[in-house]
Amino acid sequence: MAPVFSDSLDNMHVSPAPQDRVSLINDGFLSLFFIGTGAAFAKTLNQTNVLVIKGNQHLLIDCGTKCSQALYKLGMGIEQIDNFLITHSHADHVGGLEEVQLHRRYVVGKKPKMVITENYQDILWNQSLRGGSERSESQELSFDDFWQVLRPTKLENQLRETWHAELGLLDIKLPRTMHFPDDASSWQDSQWSTGVILDDRVLFTSDTRYDPDLLISLDKHYDFDVIFHDCQLFTGGVHASLDELAGLPANLKERIVLMHYSDDWQDHCETARSYGFKTWAKESHLYTFPDGSARQSS
Repeated sequence: MAPVFSDSLDNMHVSPAPQDRVSLINDGFLSLFFIGTGAAFAKTLNQTNVLVIKGNQHLLIDCGTKCSQALYKLGMGIEQIDNFLITHSHADHVGGLEEVQLHRRYVVGKKPKMVITENYQDILWNQSLRGGSERSESQELSFDDFWQVLRPTKLENQLRETWHAELGLLDIKLPRTMHFPDDASSWQDSQWSTGVILDDRVLFTSDTRYDPDLLISLDKHYDFDVIFHDCQLFTGGVHASLDELAGLPANLKERIVLMHYSDDWQDHCETARSYGFKTWAKESHLYTFPDGSARQSS
């Protein structure tokens, strides 16, 4: 008999229904709100941008072209988001940032904060954000004119290049990933992209090709409560496919929640169930992880 999909895990609770509002504060536990779960070209789904909340701190992971509108429908203006983290430079992850930086400078008058390495700051500014903003005044503007920077530090003796930052009580680690181009053989010869490890409990892969070493090696060290994993519904290109992910060990698949999928995802539910995956990420649902203090790294 095929496994039955379930949202329940010992260390994860999922809201029973979509939320029509989201708060930027909670009682100090780790929570993730999926603004969207869709792939770049999805039309019926919002883009896979995620709002992380812990205590009085919040962090938006990725800000695509639809993000501002999706938040508006939840009763929240993009100007209420103070902290950003960008995993890579595709439009469904960075396409909303120009609105953020211009609105915050010329309407709100306060810089938002971004968790970003020096190397990726240069890439993001020069290849994505500079054109529409650098000459918006008589003086030439730079990234630092629009953003406060929270600079992560590079961790030593890691299995792959990994960066670390703290935002209030939230612990953030950024392991490099293998996403694009499609002929890259490892994360070392890929363009900049990272996953996100939250409080050493949750792995959010963002976009990645099939990379078993990323999952197996990191899980051996962290023993994740859950892994939110990129899932393309055909094999090929720069995303991990459902069929490729089926080759992962069963003890990983039972903790994998599939995300970043296309509009026809429901046609693949039986296949995903038979492969032993936990479930699919749900748009506008809140995922909470209580009792996080016991899992914090020392």
